[in-house]
Amino acid sequence: MIKLSKMHKRLLALSAVMPIGSAFAQTAATEPQLETVVVTAQRRAENIKDVPVSVSLLKAEKLDVLLSSGQDIRVLAGKVPSLNVESSNGRTFPRFYIRGYGNTDFSTFASQPVSLVYDDVVQENGILKGFPIFDVAGVEVLRGPQGTLFGRNTPAGVVKFESEKPNLKKIEGYYNLSWATHNTVNLEGAANIPLSNEWAMRVSTLRQHRDDFVDNTFTKQNDELEGYNEHAERVQFLYKPSTTFDALFNVHQRSTTGSARLFRANLIKRGTNDFADGYDFTKINTNGKNFQNLTTNGGSARLTWDLGSVRLFSITGYEGVDNYLSRGDIDGGAPGQVPFPVETGGGLQGLHQYSQEFRVESKNAGPLNWQTGVYYFKESADGYSNNYNSDTGAQTSHLASHQNNTAYAAFGSLTYDLSADWILRGGVRYTHDEKDFATTSAINVTQIGPKSVDTNKNKANWDLSATYKINPDVNAYARVATGFRAPSIAAASASVPITVADAETITSYEAGIKADLFNRRARATLSVYNYDVKNQQLTVVGGSSNVTKLINAAKTNGRGIEADFEAFITPDFKVTAGGSYNYTKIDDPSLYVAQCATAKCTITDPIAANGLVSINGNPLPQAPKYTVNATARYNWALANGNLFVLTDWAYRSEINFFLYEAKEFTGKSMVEGGLRVGYNWDGGKYEIAGFARNITNTQRIIGAIDFNNLTGFVNEPRQFGVQFKGNF
Repeated sequence: MIKLSKMHKRLLALSAVMPIGSAFAQTAATEPQLETVVVTAQRRAENIKDVPVSVSLLKAEKLDVLLSSGQDIRVLAGKVPSLNVESSNGRTFPRFYIRGYGNTDFSTFASQPVSLVYDDVVQENGILKGFPIFDVAGVEVLRGPQGTLFGRNTPAGVVKFESEKPNLKKIEGYYNLSWATHNTVNLEGAANIPLSNEWAMRVSTLRQHRDDFVDNTFTKQNDELEGYNEHAERVQFLYKPSTTFDALFNVHQRSTTGSARLFRANLIKRGTNDFADGYDFTKINTNGKNFQNLTTNGGSARLTWDLGSVRLFSITGYEGVDNYLSRGDIDGGAPGQVPFPVETGGGLQGLHQYSQEFRVESKNAGPLNWQTGVYYFKESADGYSNNYNSDTGAQTSHLASHQNNTAYAAFGSLTYDLSADWILRGGVRYTHDEKDFATTSAINVTQIGPKSVDTNKNKANWDLSATYKINPDVNAYARVATGFRAPSIAAASASVPITVADAETITSYEAGIKADLFNRRARATLSVYNYDVKNQQLTVVGGSSNVTKLINAAKTNGRGIEADFEAFITPDFKVTAGGSYNYTKIDDPSLYVAQCATAKCTITDPIAANGLVSINGNPLPQAPKYTVNATARYNWALANGNLFVLTDWAYRSEINFFLYEAKEFTGKSMVEGGLRVGYNWDGGKYEIAGFARNITNTQRIIGAIDFNNLTGFVNEPRQFGVQFKGNF
């Protein structure tokens, strides 16, 4: 029997968890090095250091730790610099913000300036963006405009998911089970099965459950709300008959039921942003119904031909929503607590999205390389909103709308090596985007204005960047890029007509430095940026009534700095840290919005004679000025395995909930942390761990409703749990 040295045990421990995050390489001196990080930010696999874009990668153990307690995609908020994710719809319909730039629109047809791409297929509608994270190779966050290679609706950036892929080598897989507070169960697993010399299959599944644990003091029912059931599956087939052709087929589905977001009446103490006296997360007094259900499905085919001097790619995608309904007591209370009752439901009767891309990339050994392609997108969606009588549960109104969205684009990009140290890149994309929108049904709603509208826009975007290799370990880059978001349309309501926001455009300037340090035991990146958005699409929500209305701001400014760092302090001790400063400002002296009416909040902006509020000079909503994240992991090599402890922390500064500023609707700064203590053995094949999420039990108001009372909603509570994982 071979006895291992302590150093080799450490390395084996770190190697064993490499699929879950502590990635490194071994030198001849057995000192750990950070592995080379490969990203596809430029649609090619490249060393992250060589990519002239501010990009972060989440993978493996870091993702596993974040998701261990059954949380959804919102858990990514603040885990890399300049990224925020939030939702007023609970586990469905997340909204993404990069560098403070996003969209608070919660309506069924809302568009976002941050694009989410899952396995090379764009997830356009906000409901599609909430697909669960499981069996993924990594999550890339690409900051700044990505309007050349990724295209439509990417002026703020792209969040890019890549699933683990089938392989022809061997049968292998994993299983992952955790149990936590409130009977929160998270079960995840995957199996890779070679079917022949040419075919392989990978099957992945996720099951999540949480018991209801919030009491409704109005109905006198205990443990009535805040539970959920989630399941999702993905099946992939790889066909590789030769070294010059392969095909990857992907089918997936999701089904979610449970509580919608819990709105809590009079949660905020007037004149402050503190909790009102008597607040208790485990209790709510509401007379309305609360639930949501969602079923989605999709599939894709990715074909690759290696033709010698070029590669040809075809990516065909379909995404669909079979049904979606989220219903909640928007006033958050019961008679005697609220000025008037408001219970609503929003949903989709169906959504169908088709996309097709053909792309060709060169394989030149010389200094010039290129890629070019065409793209087609078509979406058809039927959405609706309902109002209900909270006392009887009866539906009192129904407004349904239909939208068709068609877009096509042609794009190209060049890379030229001026010398061994200087690399230039440039790209251009031409896009045509059109939408047709119509009200299809209005029951007990007298619609104001026209019942249909259509828009179309043509736009060319470009980017130009340069990378300079200061030495083999340090690169500097500069980039200027443009992007645009096509016009958006919001459905009518009883008091607001169909509204259209014109296309917005962005010009961004960015520079940065990326370095491997101390013989690759550490890695650091630093970037600075400045952007201007013209005609930014903004969403006015609430004010005097429960409405959503789109407007354009003449100009918005943003600037900031971002940093990422990771290092082996010792062979057993690894740390990561990141942070960002994001300054945003609305620049439009003529722009006014309605203020909180019945809620009577404490406005701090100038108020005009007509009662409207000036938002000129305000930051964008849900845009924290500062974010910080950090992790630390320590490993002890034991006789038969390895003991480890890992902690992770995320901080964000205060945020505005709305376009206007008010004392009550300014979210306080927030720090959330996690702790994980575990033991792995058999070369890392098995692992058992105990964990805590939001270990300090931080409680914060993270969103609000402003048109009725001081209603708000809060962050996830503290959880303790255990987890067991195995590989085969």
